[in-house]
Amino acid sequence: MFGIPGKQAVTITDKAAAQIAKLMTKDGHQGLRIGVKKGGCAGMEYTMDYVTEVDPLDEVVEQDGARVMIAPMAQMFLFGTEIDYEVSLLESGFKFRNPNVVDACGCGESIKFDEKIAST
Repeated sequence: MFGIPGKQAVTITDKAAAQIAKLMTKDGHQGLRIGVKKGGCAGMEYTMDYVTEVDPLDEVVEQDGARVMIAPMAQMFLFGTEIDYEVSLLESGFKFRNPNVVDACGCGESIKFDEKIAST
C-alpha cells in the first residue's frame, strides 16, 4: 500500500458515497475500481469500472455503504484525492480533487501528474 499508515488513500464525499452505493445495488457489484491510464491530451485519464470481485492488492475504501477499490498501480497517483459527485443542468458525474495533478485539459477529463510521481 502506498501512503501513510492508518490514512485512507482517498476520501469520498457524502454525495459520492450515496451515488456509489446506489450503483453497487445494480447487478450485485462489489464496488467501483478507480485507476489511471495513459491517454487524453494531458497524458493520463482516470478509469472507473464496476467490480464483481475484490482484488487482494486493491486499496479498499468504504464509507456509508459505498466501496471504492484503488488499483495497485494507481495508488501513488490518487493518494490524497477527494472523490465527489456533482449534478448540474448540463452534466452530472464523479469529480476528482487530486492534489497530485499539476495540469489538466480544458474538459477536465485528462490530467498530468508531477514528474516525480509519474517516474516512480
